[in-house]
Amino acid sequence: MPTGKPFSQECRSRVVDLICAGMSARRAADVVGVAKPTAVLWWHQACPVPIPLEPGALRGGLGTVLQSDPSVPGTDRAGRQRRCLTAQDRAVIAAGLADRWSQAKIAAVIGRDRSVVCREVARNTGHDGVYRGEVAHRAAHQRRRRPKEFKLAANPRLSRLIETWMDQGWSPGLIAAVLRTDHPGADPAARMGRVSHETIYRALYVQTRGQLRADLHRCLSTRRKARKPRGRSSHDPSKNAYAEAFKISQRPAEVADRAVPGHWEGDLILGSGNGSAIGTLVERTTRFVILLHLPGRHDAETVAEAMIREMGTLPDHLRRSITWDRGLELARYQHIQVELGTTIYFADPHSPWQRGSNENTNRLLRHWFEKSSDLSRHTPQDLQRIADTLNQRPRPTLDLQTPAQRLAQLLNPAA
Repeated sequence: MPTGKPFSQECRSRVVDLICAGMSARRAADVVGVAKPTAVLWWHQACPVPIPLEPGALRGGLGTVLQSDPSVPGTDRAGRQRRCLTAQDRAVIAAGLADRWSQAKIAAVIGRDRSVVCREVARNTGHDGVYRGEVAHRAAHQRRRRPKEFKLAANPRLSRLIETWMDQGWSPGLIAAVLRTDHPGADPAARMGRVSHETIYRALYVQTRGQLRADLHRCLSTRRKARKPRGRSSHDPSKNAYAEAFKISQRPAEVADRAVPGHWEGDLILGSGNGSAIGTLVERTTRFVILLHLPGRHDAETVAEAMIREMGTLPDHLRRSITWDRGLELARYQHIQVELGTTIYFADPHSPWQRGSNENTNRLLRHWFEKSSDLSRHTPQDLQRIADTLNQRPRPTLDLQTPAQRLAQLLNPAA
């Protein structure tokens, strides 16, 4: 072929087809009459997978799939719906795209949903914009091979970033949400920049799966080295200590749907031997956190004094109600209601899910307040610093805004 003459698309396709048939890149280049580097370049422009190293490797991979009955589109010989596309399916997709068929029409011909064709074309179209059935089938075959390299093991930079965020108390779920926001899209570069929360947990709990530090599980709210099977609680309900108080079933509907700010949930975080405690309050709409300093004691008088002191600085419209657990530390709830001008509701016995925002917040706070530790050593300044850190942390439930930002919007709606 003369030097300098532009090569046609037929030449490029011929090279790709020969390599797909099991021919080496050098031999395919000789047959078409181009240099080997040119043939290799064409292959990489057309295919998302490496050149097969063994002659006939692609044909061997196709043989098993070609056993399905081509007369019944979308089914195998037993009449069952196929899960994976076959070589014939991909050949029809390639031919249909070449004839400018719509993806809906192609899907109808091969008996699959249109979304299957859409994902297949997006996943296996080459950089030159051409979808080739044989190349797509080989790419799918390569992706199904196991075992695969663990994602974090192949991306040390991402591992270091995850470690940094976990050292700051971020949960795997929050990390995964932020990475999805920072790396959107379905292209390979975007996928390599994000992981799911399950991948992070597996890296923490299965030592051979990832490159995260072995001690990083201590940054989780549970501090567990291994997963704990979930089971049903075996303890019996306790006696109702607040028979005359407002029950959670009496709360107005606006509390449940979080439509109106100013409704809080609260509880205590207990230290070693229940000898020390810290009070926690979280606003349901903004997830803003207030910590109550309880030095030495956490009886009803101390808790009431701390709650009135901390919540008394809030505007009236931001202290509409408080939902608390049925602990004796809030025995002076009537005094709190009068001083704060609010209403206190009590959850049902042994029903922590009725205060879900507070329970989730307490799990996050365990990053700083470890179980079986002495919580009395934390000063009011320590509690304020930790509360500020948590209130400046992005929350998936707030579209990755921070509780401080949401509260500021309520306090200064014109800003």
